Amino acid sequence: QLEESGGGSAQAGGSLRLSCGASEYTYRSPCMGWFRRDSGKEREGVAAINEDGTSNYANSVKGRFTISRDNAKYTLTLQMNSLKPEDTAMYYCATDWSGGSCLPDHAFDFTYWGQGTQVTVSE
Repeated sequence: QLEESGGGSAQAGGSLRLSCGASEYTYRSPCMGWFRRDSGKEREGVAAINEDGTSNYANSVKGRFTISRDNAKYTLTLQMNSLKPEDTAMYYCATDWSGGSCLPDHAFDFTYWGQGTQVTVSE
């Protein structure tokens, strides 16, 4: 089970921190990631992190977003800074048990998904 929280509204240039709570078993996934989808657009991979902390980011968020894992709380987080209106979307966390590359543009490897949390960024 995955449950996202922390979404909401922010102004451009502001920050939000998303969290994804998981059961202990689910959290042990070798790879976890964040994805987003805005209405009328295709799903976009945002960031992914493997169990040793190696992370990868979409070019659109590199330098602004940080993905991390809290092993004590079984929580995946996404710190979003310098938000832009184009970051507006529903954000989802997901797990990848394939043992593959753990990349955000490999959505096909992610098999368990949360329900999402909405992020809205205004000018």
